[in-house]
Amino acid sequence: MEEISGNLSNCRIMNSISNIATMTIEELQKRCIQLERENAELTAKLNWFMEQFRLSKKRQFGVSSERSTPEQQQLSFFNEAELEAQPDSAEPDLETITYKRRKQRGHREAALENLPVETVEYRLPAQEQVCSCCGGPLYEMSTEVRQELKIIPAQVKVVKHVRYVYSCRRCERKTFYVNSKT
Repeated sequence: MEEISGNLSNCRIMNSISNIATMTIEELQKRCIQLERENAELTAKLNWFMEQFRLSKKRQFGVSSERSTPEQQQLSFFNEAELEAQPDSAEPDLETITYKRRKQRGHREAALENLPVETVEYRLPAQEQVCSCCGGPLYEMSTEVRQELKIIPAQVKVVKHVRYVYSCRRCERKTFYVNSKT
């Protein structure tokens, strides 16, 4: 295969040599000028591609714009204190705090006082108000209340969830453990 391609390139060279031999001096000069122009264009294109390649490599592997030189970093440490220092101003007096404040209780309730309240109650149906240990009836022992803010666009209200806790009186009398159901 190489032998065939070598023969083809040899034939082309021989043809161009024979074409040059038959040309006049004026035609050869025109051909020389044309080849020089093509050479200049190709050189300019090559330079442009090389510059684009260099720029892309710099963009890909170059230093990030967020980084600064080590000299700039070292100088900024020392300049900041010197710029901020005011030697002619008086030193401020230091105060010592001898007490700690407690958080104010009930602050959230006071803030929610004027909002409308929606109450959701969770009660056991009558058939489920039976003790799982002894089968006795359950009574309402206490409630657990949880409040959450429900924000509807252009409307804010408090949703109060009340969950009733039930307990068996028989089990309370007999054992320490109170069986409760919610």
